[in-house]
This record gives sequence, C-alpha cells and structure tokens, in this order.
Amino acid sequence: MITIKSKAEFEIMRRAGRLVAETLEKLRAAVKPGISTGELDQIAYAHITRHKGVPSFKGYHGFPASICTSVNDEVVHGIPSKRRVLQEGDIVSIDCGAIVDGWHGDAAITVAVGHATPEAERLMKVTEDSLYKGVEHAYVGQRIGDVSAAIQRYAEDQGYSVVREYVGHGIGRQMHEEPQVPNWGTPGRGMLLKEGMALALEPMINAGGAEVRVLDDRWTVVTRDGQPSAHFEHTVALTADGPEILTKL
Repeated sequence: MITIKSKAEFEIMRRAGRLVAETLEKLRAAVKPGISTGELDQIAYAHITRHKGVPSFKGYHGFPASICTSVNDEVVHGIPSKRRVLQEGDIVSIDCGAIVDGWHGDAAITVAVGHATPEAERLMKVTEDSLYKGVEHAYVGQRIGDVSAAIQRYAEDQGYSVVREYVGHGIGRQMHEEPQVPNWGTPGRGMLLKEGMALALEPMINAGGAEVRVLDDRWTVVTRDGQPSAHFEHTVALTADGPEILTKL
C-alpha cells in the first residue's frame, strides 16, 4: 500500500533524514587507509543513538550492524567487520538508515579511501550524478518510469551498467514501503507520483557488467565479473513545490 505523508509527518522525516546525513558526513571524514569497516559501524551507531535515533538496519531481517559497508566489487549489503581494513585506493559504499520518532531516513554514499584511481573516481561521480538525474524527474504528476529511465539513460550513456536485482523504494514508518523504484525503466510508464509520497532513490552502478551474486554470508552482493560498483541514495519527499531531498545537509 502506498502511504501519503502529511506536512507534519514530513517534518519528522526531515529530522530523520538530517540525522542520516550528519552520520554519513562523519563517516566520510573517518574513511582513511587503516580504518576497519567495523570501526565505521561503531561511529555510526554512536552518532545515531547519541541523537536519540535508532539505526534502521540493525536487526533488520537479522542484519547484524548499523550500516552497510560495501568495498570495491561489493555492490550493497556488505557487513561491517573489524577484520575488514580499508586500503589505499579502495572505494567503499556506506548505506545508512535512522529512525526518529517512528519515521525513517535512508541514504548512501561511495567514498574513496585515500586516492582512488581516475576510473574509480569517474564511476563514483557518474553514479552520484545518475541519482540526481532521478531526483530531477521525481515531480508530482510524473511516473516512476520517468525517474527510472532518467537514472538508466544517464548511467548507460556513460558506459556503465545498472544493477537490476536491487531497487529504490517507498519509505516512511517502514524502511521499505511501496512503490518499488527500479533504476531502469520506460518514460511515461509505472505509477503516477503524488504529493505526499516519499521515495528512497538509490542507483547501484557497475563499471563492468550488470550481473551480481550474493556471497555465502547471505547478505553481501558482489559483481559477477569482479569489477567495482558504486552506490548513492537519498530519501526524497514529493511536495507541491517539487522534490525535496530529506537526507542532504
């Protein structure tokens, strides 16, 4: 069921979104060679709980951590670990969610560890730009296919592949609500976007092929060809004045 949020409910979601954005900025600043993904998880948990939030991911379907940390060819859902130490030249995607007064915010960034290669830097930039291409089409009266097609067209025009198995989603009192928002699609198709909807748009873009697989931990998704992947996400409110990014400082 699609949930329509009131202005008062969007105000609470703004608080949740701001907490997520602040947490991601602390994590971006902490990323450096020698830090473990487990340490990043501790930073996230401490910041979210210190500000009276609840980590959305911790315990979700049994997920053991407060953030997802996906390194290099890992696409999404990487599990933080003190044994996973980041190295110079890695890229790490950090996905973070927080609950404030019962409402969720959800966002992701991909960060270079030290100095990434020009190829990795370009992959990250194109992935982030593709997210904003989607946001530009998330207007009341548009359709989900308009958002999806904008993301796909931009990423593929730059020579990259769009992951198909994992998609964006509605968000509100639940982290994952209807509708699903694929990162590929056809303009003019799909559900009509209405005022009061909230969407988490999250392109996952691969340097190589689009195919992915899940590791034996049953969480971590990696590219089949071992090529790197990047992931960016924002929670977006659909208002009469246009799309409002709730997870941006």
